[in-house]
Amino acid sequence: MTEPAKFRTTDSTVVTFPSGALDARATVCHVLASDGRYGLLCDTTPFHPEDHTWPDQPGDRGTVAGGGRASEVLDSVIGAVHRGTGEVRVAGDIPVRRGDPDWTWHVVHVVADEPWALPGHEVRLSVDPRRRAGLSAGHTGCELVGPALNAALRDRWGKEAGLDSLGAPDFDKIAIVSSRIGPHGSVDRYRMGRSLRRKGFVADGLAEALGDLEAQVNGLLAEWVSADVPVVVRTDGPTLADRRRFTCVVRQGQVTAPCGGTHVATTGELGRVVARLELAEDGQELVLSTSTGGAAT
Repeated sequence: MTEPAKFRTTDSTVVTFPSGALDARATVCHVLASDGRYGLLCDTTPFHPEDHTWPDQPGDRGTVAGGGRASEVLDSVIGAVHRGTGEVRVAGDIPVRRGDPDWTWHVVHVVADEPWALPGHEVRLSVDPRRRAGLSAGHTGCELVGPALNAALRDRWGKEAGLDSLGAPDFDKIAIVSSRIGPHGSVDRYRMGRSLRRKGFVADGLAEALGDLEAQVNGLLAEWVSADVPVVVRTDGPTLADRRRFTCVVRQGQVTAPCGGTHVATTGELGRVVARLELAEDGQELVLSTSTGGAAT
């Protein structure tokens, strides 16, 4: 979705989803149109959009209402406006990473109805709470399983490697290819080829060790969930362009990582987190599936 009309703005969208907000009063700033769908850009929003550079957590859905009318928000994606030209780009059409200072950054609320909420109109934005809760649980489980996997693989490094926030070699960051969050679960994929071995990872005997590794990962996850410790999203500022970090203090230290998603308030809310490891037959990919609260991924 690319809008030929120019949109001049100096401010990125103020977002309230890092605190868990589900509703907000907002003013419509701009309307996009493409292929029978429309995108509303507002000055503030509780909607979490899917990131165009690392699309792990899907965008929120919900409703936009005002003046006795309402429309379903089918998706939420990122939009960017060039500060110099006013050019608007959306999702995969954005040519730079989120936060680039030459652009302002916005949440695009995708609707199918021809927009009745025009620039200047006040609206109420409401996120689907059930879907948000499921995605938040899935994302928190995903953030916890990474350091748990790193800890289980700690002794499989023959060279020094970058460390995670708990002091283990950061396999999760070094080897990950993709991450996808779903309601109450996630699937992470890791490349296990020659480049990883050159960095010092020892893959010999990994297939035979998967059961023990899985047990170690799940043991740590069970400990962290039972501790019922707070989960906090720390932000550098109020807008979509500002950096956000997942933070959770467990017995081993503070788990922290850059993260633009949504999360539960405490680890205890997850009920449980269960990880499953699978290695491709050719040994070139490791798949880590995570489920929370008894849900299957």
